[in-house]
Amino acid sequence: MPDDAGFDASPDVLTSAAQGRLRSIIERIERLEEDKAAIMADQKEVFAEAKGEGYDVKILRKVIRIRKQDKAKRQEEDAILDLYLSALGEI
Repeated sequence: MPDDAGFDASPDVLTSAAQGRLRSIIERIERLEEDKAAIMADQKEVFAEAKGEGYDVKILRKVIRIRKQDKAKRQEEDAILDLYLSALGEI
């Protein structure tokens, strides 16, 4: 097994450099988690505002999901959906 500069002779002990790097990574992840929670709270507020103005939040979420998709892939899925619904006599 090749020597790893972040580990010393004992596999149970990290070097001080590796410990510092680990702490840095963990702290960055924690900050990102805080940012994510703040963004989710902001999104919740915007959806509540939209609902208060009479918009259907479920449909807004669907529109956002659709807009993220590749147009060609979305058209293909729509065509297959139409085919299935037609086969069932739904459209």
